[in-house]
Amino acid sequence: MERDYDLFERFPDGSPMWRGRAKGLLEVRRTLTELSTTTSNECFAMHLPTKDVVARVNVGGLRPKTKKRLVCQISYDPTQARARTDVLRARSYEVVTVIGNEAAKLMLDLSSSWNFFIIGNAAPREVREEMVAWLKAKFPGVPILALNPPTAPVLRGADYNVEQDGPELWLPLISDAFPRLPKSENSG
Repeated sequence: MERDYDLFERFPDGSPMWRGRAKGLLEVRRTLTELSTTTSNECFAMHLPTKDVVARVNVGGLRPKTKKRLVCQISYDPTQARARTDVLRARSYEVVTVIGNEAAKLMLDLSSSWNFFIIGNAAPREVREEMVAWLKAKFPGVPILALNPPTAPVLRGADYNVEQDGPELWLPLISDAFPRLPKSENSG
């Protein structure tokens, strides 16, 4: 079953404007790509019931230059993804969440402004390693954190590996990967 996503344009003052709806990730990709040719403002797609942002284009746009803290998590379990999203947003990170490798490959190349990737633990090692290899090829230099089950504590190719146990283990790694932001940019 494909989800319905609402599409928004964010103006330089930060206010969003609803720009339409798309059914499924293929339609999101097509519509956001089309929308990005008509504006230089940031545009994004969100699943409103869960508040999951699944794609962004024109990141930066005409907005005042601030240091973004844009994290993308590739998850394989929606419940775990929601919990991680909530923790990261509570600490002022902008989070894009995609479920599964195919969705990630479809959506991630809409923007090249990623600062950090998180790979969830709820998929077989081979599936997760394939995603790490794809990310390394497509976004060299962007750190990847693998959240791992206790039975497989290391995911080959990831920059950081931690056992999926709670944010106290992985949140410091993400925080350390970003330059310190002035208080006005880090609050909110």
